[in-house]
Amino acid sequence: MTIKQKILRLIYPLFIRFTRLTGMNSKRYTQDYQDHLAGRHTPDSKRATPKLSFYSLSATLNNGGQFSFGGLQGKKVLIVNTASNCGYTRQYEDLQTLYEKYRDKLEIIAFPANDFKEQEKGSDEEIAAFCKKNYGISFPLVKKSVVSKTAGQHPVFHWLSDAALNGWNNKAPRWNFTKYLISENGELIGYFEPSVLPTEADLTKEILR
Repeated sequence: MTIKQKILRLIYPLFIRFTRLTGMNSKRYTQDYQDHLAGRHTPDSKRATPKLSFYSLSATLNNGGQFSFGGLQGKKVLIVNTASNCGYTRQYEDLQTLYEKYRDKLEIIAFPANDFKEQEKGSDEEIAAFCKKNYGISFPLVKKSVVSKTAGQHPVFHWLSDAALNGWNNKAPRWNFTKYLISENGELIGYFEPSVLPTEADLTKEILR
């Protein structure tokens, strides 16, 4: 861990407190994305049907292996774009905690990306080593990808951020550690900005729903 990474990890609680107080990167949306999870949830029976099946997607893992999403049916899936040199990087710790607690009903997939202020410059091998050594990550890491709406956007993030494909959401990641939750049936349930902690109630109650 570099000096910068150690400092970011140390000040993380203060950073999160500041973002929560100011409302920075703290929005959360369900399918009715004008309703900020104010205790009101879109009934399962009214969920928008994706125009392209989530289970038709796939990704290349950090180690070069292929990961077909077809095998994820019956589980919730949390997809997160990550970075090693970000104020939110310590959320890897919370993501691993969440994974260990709910892994029988939840899959977490991390997509390292260098889209925001070049906060993920490392190679795939360096990213994997960093995650394993410092956070004990055991959930899947995808090869470094483009997640924003630019040329080369990964097909998974194209699906997540195009309402014509997922049924309702056009929001691409606002910053590193934006979170997308998929239902057991392959429906996009919600979009959570980076300051929404992986272990906080708004997200975990959707996982347990």
